[in-house]
Amino acid sequence: MQEENLLQKIIDIVRDCEGILLNATDMERKIHQKAGRGNFVTDYDSRVQAILQTRLLGLIPDAVFLGEEDQMDHTDISKGYAFIVDPIDGTANFTRNYHASCISVALALDGSPILGVVHNPYQQETFCALKGKGAYLNGERIHTSDRTLAESLILFGTAPYNEALTRKSFEVAYRYMSRAEDLRRSGSAAIDLCMVACGRAEFFFELALSPWDYAAGALIVEEAGGFVSDLQGRPLTYDHRQAIAARAPRVELLDVSL
Repeated sequence: MQEENLLQKIIDIVRDCEGILLNATDMERKIHQKAGRGNFVTDYDSRVQAILQTRLLGLIPDAVFLGEEDQMDHTDISKGYAFIVDPIDGTANFTRNYHASCISVALALDGSPILGVVHNPYQQETFCALKGKGAYLNGERIHTSDRTLAESLILFGTAPYNEALTRKSFEVAYRYMSRAEDLRRSGSAAIDLCMVACGRAEFFFELALSPWDYAAGALIVEEAGGFVSDLQGRPLTYDHRQAIAARAPRVELLDVSL
């Protein structure tokens, strides 16, 4: 299947799931606790993931499927195609009707993303990218900003599922904030990555994210002209939880010890 056609089919599948989020009711009664403080899953996460798994594998039947709600930490995505999926990124926001949540789907080949889709149903914004072919928002080409760190809006996540990283997260945030213009915390890593990609912010970091949190967004940032790495500038991998930093080209990484 031609890459552009495959991308459009995946976008259509993701958008078909938006009604589950937009029409959700009584979320607080449908929450289930997972391991870690503030780590939740709802019946809606499971419903979206089930639909995505069935329909995405219908496009590429021999692909591996790595979804957040399977918790398949040892799934091997190093060979062939793999879908890396977060059915609702920003679940805590979703349970509170905070309206900063999205559906994130990446397609990887031999361990590296080649296609990414992040759909925010509340804003009706669909970010997407194909490796080597640029990044787009609702069909329009997007680019990272040309602002420096001093002019930057900093976005960050607090790694809430790992209490040992809480203090360090705010120490790193303060280090960047002291050199930048301002700081934000949205509660959705995938949305934050897309904000860097389209130039609404210049830097995002979180000290512990799983591949489904960043696989699609990282590709979108890179295809928009930005850089994605760990906080020391080393390349990302997509097979385990790790720290991540995404930035516009003129924003330098600071020396932070982890």
